[in-house]
Amino acid sequence: MPSQPALPEPAHPHLDSMLTRKFGKEVANYFAGSSLNRVSFLRTDQGFLSAAFRHPTTSFLLLNGLAPLAHNPSKLSFASLKDVSPLMGEDPYKKSEEELIQSYDSKATIPQLIFLGLDESEKSGFEWTIYKGAPFFALDVTPKGSTEDAAKRLIQEKDSKDLKFLEGRAHMSLPAHEAAIYAPARALIDWNGRNPFCAQCGQPTLSINAGWKRTCPPTDMSSVSAAIGGTTDAKPTERPPCATRKGVHNVCFPRTDPTVIMAVLSADCSKILLGRGKRFPPLWYSTLAGFVEPAESVEEAVRREVWEESGITLGRVIIHSTQPWPYPANLMIGAIAQAVPGGEEILLKHDPELEDAKWVSFDEVREALDIGTSGLGEAPGERYKEGGLRLPPRTAIAHQLLQAVVGGLVGGETKI
Repeated sequence: MPSQPALPEPAHPHLDSMLTRKFGKEVANYFAGSSLNRVSFLRTDQGFLSAAFRHPTTSFLLLNGLAPLAHNPSKLSFASLKDVSPLMGEDPYKKSEEELIQSYDSKATIPQLIFLGLDESEKSGFEWTIYKGAPFFALDVTPKGSTEDAAKRLIQEKDSKDLKFLEGRAHMSLPAHEAAIYAPARALIDWNGRNPFCAQCGQPTLSINAGWKRTCPPTDMSSVSAAIGGTTDAKPTERPPCATRKGVHNVCFPRTDPTVIMAVLSADCSKILLGRGKRFPPLWYSTLAGFVEPAESVEEAVRREVWEESGITLGRVIIHSTQPWPYPANLMIGAIAQAVPGGEEILLKHDPELEDAKWVSFDEVREALDIGTSGLGEAPGERYKEGGLRLPPRTAIAHQLLQAVVGGLVGGETKI
């Protein structure tokens, strides 16, 4: 089993405050805790983006088919401006967004570039007004279209240096600070790739706001570029009217899908409910989870999902912590809930999603958290006892919820 990285530190972990004294230390989950300041208000400032892109301290995380470039599964590799210039040119931000929209050409291939933020721990590098830090970008180098050859050369160059693009779905052996950089990079490149067309009118869209928004341009220059060498009277094609060009619309911003995940206690707080998905390895269980539906509160979603999947009726629900999950764009909202007296009978016939569900004692969960954790496709550790319960690794919010329950949340202690 690969080693499990440490979790990120929460914000201001040593600060004494009324909220910390009442509710306990904040929990920061894996994929959160980024060291980058996103400075989201500067994503529309092409001058800022241009200067950041061209600065010598800038780092680029390359992704090929969503696989990040790395030295090994525990260490990402970042490219420099010199590496990416043959693919991106010297300055992809030299035009204003208005000019980019006016000159939009649906036939042109533009590698997806995402501004991730500034690493403010780097004080002696890039400066823009009052903001200082080393810029970080993510770049999709998947070979395609007119940039296919340049992308292939960049990939081959990195391969020659014994660097590899990490295949696979979940990269949870990265150190926490790198995982928090990889998460938005993957999520934003994936979102842009999934949304090349306008949800309102169906026309191709253009990535703007440093990769954090897509817009539906009113004209298309593809007819002009196709006419080069032919007629000189070609003009941009007027595209059909689109509602997204008027007012404020949410169809062109990155989506985040809220998902509840919950540690469920028995009515007497002596047992914990665990479930087995049909694709889980033998003896591997986890907490229950499901999507929040429109016009539904988090608490209602917790109660509904648990009843639908296990037949258990819940009373009180509290929020514990959250975890961004970039596969593709979830926010896991961790909760702890308690069954009502008389509502603890397990019934799997409502929604056949689970293969099994069962009540497990605190002691069995404690032991599994100590010696029986692993990722879905991984073997348990050396101390694991054959036939024992297996649980998710500490990089999963399910682990943190179970740890909170058996570690003192229940039994008079109010802190979470």
